[in-house]
Amino acid sequence: MKHYSDRQMEIIRKVTENGFSAIEALSEHFEVSTQTIRRDVNALCELGELRRVWGGVEPPPVSGNLLYAKRRIMNVAAKRQIAREVAQYIPDGSTIALSIGTTPEMVIEALQEKANLKIFTNNLNVAMQASERHDWSVTIAGGSVRPGDRDILGLEVEAFFDRFEVDFGIFGVAGVTLDGGLLDFSESEVGARRSILKNCRTSFLVMDFSKFGRPAHVRGGHLSDVTSIFCDRPIPVDLEDTLGQARLVIASATSQEADDLPGLAAQKEGKS
Repeated sequence: MKHYSDRQMEIIRKVTENGFSAIEALSEHFEVSTQTIRRDVNALCELGELRRVWGGVEPPPVSGNLLYAKRRIMNVAAKRQIAREVAQYIPDGSTIALSIGTTPEMVIEALQEKANLKIFTNNLNVAMQASERHDWSVTIAGGSVRPGDRDILGLEVEAFFDRFEVDFGIFGVAGVTLDGGLLDFSESEVGARRSILKNCRTSFLVMDFSKFGRPAHVRGGHLSDVTSIFCDRPIPVDLEDTLGQARLVIASATSQEADDLPGLAAQKEGKS
């Protein structure tokens, strides 16, 4: 039977709720040295309760994709920060293609103050939220709905996105490899994401930091393929040289910092 101290139990709770915690932040929270926290964290990692990652600790990886209901509550704060940041770059009247996943769903929540949007999606959660707005139009892909995930995938979806050319394509990803490759759990997920990327003028990859190093088995695309990467934290240093022309936008950035990003600020200003 495993035995944990009160502090170790609280560390597990905080990391599980937040999706990631820095060693320094845990040290400040518990008012103990970083060495003490590292001993606790190392012990918890050896027991399989946590996993060490760049700059801190996160919940242990899972094999395969999680059910939608569980994904919806993981790393919620980070996803909402990302969504709010993305919303700054979407002017009224934009046409937007949104993919499957919980982070694109939170983006549609963050866009509620925008007017006259045109939404194209294979994500039924996105479609249901968007359809609440009387001044928005919503077009969804046809096909079979995946049980539990509330989305549609397959060749029909790829053909659906190929019929439109939109201002913004917004999509997530299951994981990112150590060389910047994008991973998903099925070829149909990769196909839908690539169709959105091919048919948008500006592409936004939305992902929280937990996706770095997360295992998934279907490779498709690279970080350098997109216009901008929205994340809640700076990416691992080892990946900085792999971005190419892609812009990294950290969700905690101020509005002024966002306006200083080349291309995006001009696009936002020109359509507002």
